[in-house]
Amino acid sequence: MKGINIGESRLMRMLTRGCFPHEFSWLIDNPVRRLFVAPETLADRLPILEGSRVLEIGPGSGYFSVEFACRVPRGRLELFDLQPEMLAKAKRKLDARGFLNVGYTAGDASTELPFPEDHFDLAVLVTVLGEVRDKRACIESVHRVLHPAGTLAVHEHLPDPDFISFDKLRSAAEERGFAFQRRFGRLWNYTATFQKSFADHRAMLGASE
Repeated sequence: MKGINIGESRLMRMLTRGCFPHEFSWLIDNPVRRLFVAPETLADRLPILEGSRVLEIGPGSGYFSVEFACRVPRGRLELFDLQPEMLAKAKRKLDARGFLNVGYTAGDASTELPFPEDHFDLAVLVTVLGEVRDKRACIESVHRVLHPAGTLAVHEHLPDPDFISFDKLRSAAEERGFAFQRRFGRLWNYTATFQKSFADHRAMLGASE
């Protein structure tokens, strides 16, 4: 009975709001996911150069990570995830492809990200921001680790139970010092990009002191 209860608990975590359990990572690796957004399509929407430093928050088992790593042969991809088990699965996938320019860090995106200030060119969150306990703190921390004029990219789609509407996302990003750039796709399945606006962010902080 205990085993059944544990299984039911994990299944409920998968179907309701909150962190997607690593035990069901095979579902997010399902090829059907390409119907929402293919890794190549998402990467094409982002300002990724060969030497870019990319932070992927909540990569899960690395469904999009392989494509991102392919795009930065002279740069670096850093994966940051709450679940070490997910990072281990992503690492096996990327190691099998021979990537040496990928880092793996476990942690909570609701707290300060353990990376230097102005370090990354691009931060990507795919259907993960809604799972973060403190979204404002997460966006604030992403702003800190992006270099001036760096890009925050967020992809959201239904039927994800943690789906964030574009309007709510834009409001939250602009409140934390980002300027809206562009939206791709439809309102129920979209990618939105925002540029770090350092001057506006400093002004905002000064006004709050």
